[in-house]
Amino acid sequence: MTPKPDPFTVPFGTVLCDWMTTARADGGPFVYGGSPEPYGDLTISPAAHVLHYGSAIFEGLKAHRQADGSLAVFRLDSHVARMVGSAQRLRLPEVDAGTLKQMIIDAVEANATEVPDPPGSLYIRPTLIGTEADIGAAGRPTRAALLYVVNSPVGDYFKGGIRPLTLLLETSLQRTVPQFGMVKCGANYAMALGPTLDAMAANEAVDQILFATGGDITETGAANFFLADDERIVTRDLDESFLHGVTRDSTIQLARHLGYEVQERPIGRDELVDWSERGEAFLSGTAAVVAPVGTILHAGETLTIGDGQPGRNTLRLRQALVDIQVGAAPDPFDWRTPVRG
Repeated sequence: MTPKPDPFTVPFGTVLCDWMTTARADGGPFVYGGSPEPYGDLTISPAAHVLHYGSAIFEGLKAHRQADGSLAVFRLDSHVARMVGSAQRLRLPEVDAGTLKQMIIDAVEANATEVPDPPGSLYIRPTLIGTEADIGAAGRPTRAALLYVVNSPVGDYFKGGIRPLTLLLETSLQRTVPQFGMVKCGANYAMALGPTLDAMAANEAVDQILFATGGDITETGAANFFLADDERIVTRDLDESFLHGVTRDSTIQLARHLGYEVQERPIGRDELVDWSERGEAFLSGTAAVVAPVGTILHAGETLTIGDGQPGRNTLRLRQALVDIQVGAAPDPFDWRTPVRG
């Protein structure tokens, strides 16, 4: 077997594990054989529904090596529930939560030897695609589909590890179409890709775009946005126009547990100026965990958040979350699902 590169030395998600799980549906429920199979390429028809009409969804979650050497998946039930909901919204064949959960566990256990020690983790990517061969099916959902789970040993999402990020505030373009905002589908992310790449090309310091269509700040291309100070955290209240992040929910629950006041409400551009003088900003997401924001660019102006470095509240929340993920702290929320490792 060809040796694999150290996941800390290559881009996030580019190393794939040796085993995967698959299940297929064809006019009925998904059929899962109950055991992993070797990782390999997929074969689908050139007329597959997913290639023409975008019938694809996915999830992203992680398994972590615990302080005692065991292995646990973080927020498994929440991610499964969100994928079940995504399938319903895109009218894909119904996903049974129990089947998907078992597929994830089986894949993780099969790849347990590839899970890096903290701060690394095993990224888990369940994916569902429409496979019915019918290029005339634009007006109806696919009846055949493939559900599969692949894993990737990963290090830090952002190059350079924990560092203050630079965001470009975008007030004109939409992050995605509103009815797909809370669905983890390929089309959702494709809409943000072009503007993000253009922003990075124009200014190499830019890490992400912070979308604030019409002045209403929601999220970046891959994470939810927060403001913080010593007493409270603030984030945009949920609606269907942006992703209901599981790490967002974890951060909110943990902040309340630690004694912060949590405000879920609209955030306007002008409020950023006030917070920059006395508070902090950060992103949350499965891949990024909690990532500090040091600078926000908009209309030729540079807004430095605090002193431009990771804030103490941001780092406190990040460390508290990571400690639960890796079993270094008690899990009062029952977020960890132990698996054989």
